[in-house]
Amino acid sequence: MPTHTAQLKRSTDNVVFEDQQPSMGDSRQEIISGLKQSQKMINPKYFYDARGSQLFEQITTLPEYYPTRSECFILDHYAEQIAERCGTGCVLIEPGSGSSEKVRLLLEALKPSAYVPLDISAEFLYEAAVKLGREFNWLTVHAVCADFSDNWQVPRSLPEGKRVAFYPGSTIGNLEPERARDFLSNLRGWLGQDGGVLIGVDLHKSEQRLNAAYNDQQGVTAAFNLNVLNQLNELLDADFSESQFDHHAFYNQQQRRIEMHLVSRDEQTISSAGDTFTFTKGETIHTENSYKYTLESFQALTHSAGFTIEQSWMDDEQLFSVHYLSLRI
Repeated sequence: MPTHTAQLKRSTDNVVFEDQQPSMGDSRQEIISGLKQSQKMINPKYFYDARGSQLFEQITTLPEYYPTRSECFILDHYAEQIAERCGTGCVLIEPGSGSSEKVRLLLEALKPSAYVPLDISAEFLYEAAVKLGREFNWLTVHAVCADFSDNWQVPRSLPEGKRVAFYPGSTIGNLEPERARDFLSNLRGWLGQDGGVLIGVDLHKSEQRLNAAYNDQQGVTAAFNLNVLNQLNELLDADFSESQFDHHAFYNQQQRRIEMHLVSRDEQTISSAGDTFTFTKGETIHTENSYKYTLESFQALTHSAGFTIEQSWMDDEQLFSVHYLSLRI
């Protein structure tokens, strides 16, 4: 089990920052294991160092990248209906919160008793939490730096009240379907008897539109993908070079998922402290999946995880969906 620190820093009257960050040794072992597989891979959570988080925020503003625009429309347009489902005064927990931009569209309608942003990038999370706390000085912000795929526990110091997990951005699509089901099942332990989940899910659509969204003309997604090599260098004491890899993203029609890879330009050997990783020309590191769902397939997934879809909302083009899930007793 990973070793966590527990450091509390109060930055303002309404913001608390708690560090439960896994140790570097745990990350190192996970990455090495992935790079030793026949299809080399890394967990996409390693995209999100400070620069990676900033690059992703740029991606969300790109003309080709419809998910953020579509989801923000839904959250803004249906904020009152969403608040009715979640209940005002709830404790709103957001795994993978990033800059907490989307939750801003809901806060005035929801008036949560506390907001719990949870992210793996400590510096980025801390700055985002302080900024949010200043903008909404009535809001209690309890930021937790942790790996939410790990055995993370909801802080005991949070107010009493209904727990609602907010999981926007179709982040659920980064998980293999079985792992997505397990993730949702594990949320049940966070929520108590009356909790719920507000979740964003990208919908299946034309291959052309999907490929364009992950291969933007400005090359920001390519920079985001390549930046993970800098994380590997830091965590593994390795010598990966961005100039020796290319970004490659495509829609796998059979699996109904976008795949992102880093493609080795040449035969090469990467040195790390105590390890080496060899690449043939054209060999890839599989960095991310992004599964796309139909309404029917997502309903089946949630049912298998012990939830019922209480209400769904979509944008006008039906590119994206937001759902409120309740526990199926």
